[in-house]
Amino acid sequence: MRIAVLSDIHGNLPALDAVLEALAPFDAVWQLGDVVGYGPEPDEVVARLGDVGATGVRGNHDAAAIGELETSAFNTDARTAVLWTGTHIGAGTRRWLAALPETSSKDGFTLAHGSLRDPTWEYVLTTPAARASLAILTTAHAFIGHTHVPLVFREDDGLVEMLAPSDGSQLQLDGRRTLLNPGSVGQPRDGDPRASAVLLDTGAGTVEWRRVPYDIATTQARMRAVGLPPRLVERLEYGQ
Repeated sequence: MRIAVLSDIHGNLPALDAVLEALAPFDAVWQLGDVVGYGPEPDEVVARLGDVGATGVRGNHDAAAIGELETSAFNTDARTAVLWTGTHIGAGTRRWLAALPETSSKDGFTLAHGSLRDPTWEYVLTTPAARASLAILTTAHAFIGHTHVPLVFREDDGLVEMLAPSDGSQLQLDGRRTLLNPGSVGQPRDGDPRASAVLLDTGAGTVEWRRVPYDIATTQARMRAVGLPPRLVERLEYGQ
């Protein structure tokens, strides 16, 4: 099976559409949370994911948008965006987000937004954080998001190595347990403004990272039109 694995779409429909087109053909779509928040088209993004039969997990912005997570831990811009999202999503989007679990297991992979020990909030950016999740991983591999940075943490004979995949990087999965982060579709933060996602080929046992250009100006115009914070608009150009 060819599976498109997406994370942190953040209401960015042009980025999502570009990624779905670039990764096609695929047999399934897994999403790792933060479907909404920051971006101007939460209903449209959820509808598109429904169209392609996406399954997955809930992120912190998703939970906050439906009132199931306090926003006190969010920075000012993130709080403003998530509160805007919560007042503008439709009932169908709200139900779809509410039905998402915090973690899920599919075909030997665990899916989580943040980490295995804290699926909602923990950022896995260091080997100690990765080691803590690997210690409780019950499947061969896991996909995680939240950091908006494509990363791999692989356990090898008691050591944990960190890899930073770029566009076109391919990893052969083997007996070593791994945490795999596809990066962000809707708001990359690794200095590359192109949308980031991965294509998992379960038959070949490979994961390939793709960077996909999209119409950033359109997303920015839509964000300005609905009054989202200027800093969130501007950062899309720089991948930060």
